[in-house]
Amino acid sequence: MSIFAAITEFDMEVRAKKALGQHFLTDQRIAQAIVASLHGPGDALEIGPGMGVLTQYLLEREDIDLKLVEIDGESVEYLLTHFPGMQGRLLQADFLTLPLDRVFPGRFAVIGNFPYNISSQIFFKILDNRERIPEVVCMIQKEVAERIAEGPGSKTYGILSVLLQAWYDIEFLFGVGPGCFAPPPKVDSAVIRLMRNSRTSLGCDDRLFTSIVKTAFGQRRKMMRNPLKPFAKAKAQREGWSDERLTAFLADPVFERRPETLSVEDFIALTNLLT
Repeated sequence: MSIFAAITEFDMEVRAKKALGQHFLTDQRIAQAIVASLHGPGDALEIGPGMGVLTQYLLEREDIDLKLVEIDGESVEYLLTHFPGMQGRLLQADFLTLPLDRVFPGRFAVIGNFPYNISSQIFFKILDNRERIPEVVCMIQKEVAERIAEGPGSKTYGILSVLLQAWYDIEFLFGVGPGCFAPPPKVDSAVIRLMRNSRTSLGCDDRLFTSIVKTAFGQRRKMMRNPLKPFAKAKAQREGWSDERLTAFLADPVFERRPETLSVEDFIALTNLLT
């Protein structure tokens, strides 16, 4: 039996569920602009289509082979009732646990109005599948969008900024006000586009890079020496250093900086320094 849902026969409306972070976009011009921002061509996966405000325009694009993943049963039933083209395209599942190779055998773009309460988790899954996902167009909380797109030196620059910018070129496209949704969220929203860059390797240990970035920003107000001291001590133990050698190592000027001042390349160099 196919993993995709089959069409049902009854009509219904969808209630926005706070637990799922649902705020349905109602502005058709914004929906058209989001869909137009997806370059394509090729396979694409829409995350959380809801009542299909983006879906209706995605289905019109002949250059896109669309699949959809939706966790909410009411939304699935609504989509199957109102969009006959959903047959063979719609999967009722949680994107965060979905084996993506069951949906597409190769590369595919991602598009969607991401639930704000799990947007960071969605981005981490995209990072895990970066070799298969060349493009992402999404609407998220404006604060998160600014954080992801910002460069070093900004107060909003953080973990997702570094990890995503290591592998993607990121554009902040446009903002979206609360009045474009039902129910209106309490925050502003924004649309961003991620395009996979040409990097094939970080030139350092990927897992250590991620761990260092997360640890450094975990104490972002402190100089790097404090949060990263355990990594330095681990290196000292591997290398058989004396306490004096470790103290001298931690005197490197990089450990006197705060994490928001370091670029992706700086974090790569720091990872190699601590390897």
